[in-house]
Amino acid sequence: MVYMEVAMKTSDFEYDLPAELIAQEPAPVRDECRLLVMDRATGAVEDRIFRDIVDYVSPGDLLIVNETRVLPARLLGSKRGTGGAAEVFLLREIQGRSFAESPDDAEGLAGLSANQQAYWEVLVKPGKRLKPGTGAMVDFTDDSGEVVLSAEVIDWAREGTRGERIARLTTSCPSLDEALHAVGHTPLPPYIKNYAGDEELYQTVYSRRESSAAAPTAGLHFTQELIGKLRAMGVGWETVELEVGLDTFRIVDEDDPTTHQMHTEFYTVPQSTVDAIERTKAAGGRVIAVGTTSVRSLESAWDPQLERVTAREHETTQLYLLPGSEFHVIDALITNFHVPRSTLLMLVSAFSTRENVMAAYEHAVRERYRFFSFGDAMLIR
Repeated sequence: MVYMEVAMKTSDFEYDLPAELIAQEPAPVRDECRLLVMDRATGAVEDRIFRDIVDYVSPGDLLIVNETRVLPARLLGSKRGTGGAAEVFLLREIQGRSFAESPDDAEGLAGLSANQQAYWEVLVKPGKRLKPGTGAMVDFTDDSGEVVLSAEVIDWAREGTRGERIARLTTSCPSLDEALHAVGHTPLPPYIKNYAGDEELYQTVYSRRESSAAAPTAGLHFTQELIGKLRAMGVGWETVELEVGLDTFRIVDEDDPTTHQMHTEFYTVPQSTVDAIERTKAAGGRVIAVGTTSVRSLESAWDPQLERVTAREHETTQLYLLPGSEFHVIDALITNFHVPRSTLLMLVSAFSTRENVMAAYEHAVRERYRFFSFGDAMLIR
C-alpha cells in the first residue's frame, strides 16, 4: 500500500558501493560495530560505536524490536531416483488450504501424524527438474546418512510469483521441527559469500519463535548486557513479530517505484506493546523502532479511524513506505545500511528525506562503514 505518490524514479535510490564494503562476517563483538547517527530533519551526521546508543535515548523512551527467529530454511539434498544435487528453500508454511492427493499419496501419508507433515511455499534448485506434476521428490539426510526428511513438489504457489512452488514435507522423525534442525541450515543473504562462522551470529540475542527466512538485522547489534543497561536507564523494551521473507532482498525492477508490487508478510503486534506505546506517547517519550520490519509492523497496526495502534495477531501486510508516505507511530529508527534500489532504502528515505539519507550513505562509504546484514548500524532520530 502506498499512502501518497510523489514524483521519483527507482534510479534515485542508486549509490556506488565498493564490493569490499559489503560485510562478509559479523563484528567480533555485536555492540562494537560502528553507528552512524543522523538527524532526520537536518541530515547532520555523527560517527559513533553502537554501544553509544545509550547516549541517544532517554528514560521513558521505548525500543520496539522484532523478535522473530530465522528458520533453518535452507535444505540441501538429492533428487530421488537420480541422486542429483537439489536445494529446497522454505519460505512460509501454508495453513488452511487443502491439496489434492492421489490414492498412493493418501496411503503413504496415513501413518504420519500432523507433526510429521506440512505444506510449504518454497524455492527450488534446479527449477527445471523440480516441476509440479512430475512427482519430483527431494530427500535430505542427517549426519548418519539416514533420510529423515523428504519434500515433494506438488504445485505452483500462485500466479505472479517468481518460481515459488508448493512442497509437501514429510519426516520419519517425531516432528518436522526435529527434522529441520537435523538437516537444515540457517540461510544467509546472497551477497554474503562463503561464511563458515557461527550461524547463531545471524540471530538476534532476543529471538524467539522460528518463523523467518531472513534475520531482522538491525537487532543483531544488541547484546544482553546492552539491553540490560538500557532497561536500567528506564528505557522501555517491547516486541513485535514480522515473518521476514526473501523478498526483503529483492531490488525494485520497475523504473517507477510507485508501481512496484510489495510482498506480503505476516505480523503480530501484542496488546502489551500497544499499551506501552500509549504510555510512552502520553508521557512525552519516543517510540524507537529497531529495524524496518518493526516499522512495518507498527505502522501496519495503525488504525486511521481510531487514530491509534491496535493489537494484531498474525495478520498480513503489504505496507509500502517510500518518500511521500506518512509515519504515525515511530519517532526514531535504528537500522542497517540497505541495498541500492530496495524497498528498505526507500522506507528509510521516507522517514527523513532521500537527499539526507543518500548524503549519509555517501559519508558512510567515504568513512568505510560496513554495509548490509552483517554490517554497521544507523540511528535516524
